[in-house]
Amino acid sequence: MSILDALKGLAGGQGATSGNPALDVIGGLIQKSGGVGGLVSTLQQGGLGGVVNSWVGTGANQSVSGAQLGQALQGTAAGQHVEAMAQKLGVDPSQVLGQLAQHLPDVVNHLTPNGQVPQGGGSGFDLSQLSGLASKLGL
Repeated sequence: MSILDALKGLAGGQGATSGNPALDVIGGLIQKSGGVGGLVSTLQQGGLGGVVNSWVGTGANQSVSGAQLGQALQGTAAGQHVEAMAQKLGVDPSQVLGQLAQHLPDVVNHLTPNGQVPQGGGSGFDLSQLSGLASKLGL
């Protein structure tokens, strides 16, 4: 079983609401951060400003490693969420971070149309906003 399958199974067991468990896990990360704006701000403050700005902007998305993501999320509610997921799955947090690093650039890009974080920082995040993204990400 891949870590993504395990994430899907974990999310599915926790009352998934988007119809796509993997997106529910990512959505949980965004919600723990206080919305899209909160996640963007957390990652910027964690030293990933240029990378995250590329996700929000209209150009190409820069990649991020799981280690970079882990460092930026360390000590935050989102970081605690990653730790909790890893513990429940019985895997190292680096595996969860690796999967998140693969998908977060596209998710943030999708949720920040026209290069703008949604008004109010996106705190009213709704998983249905990701419905069309699941097939593009192979989730």
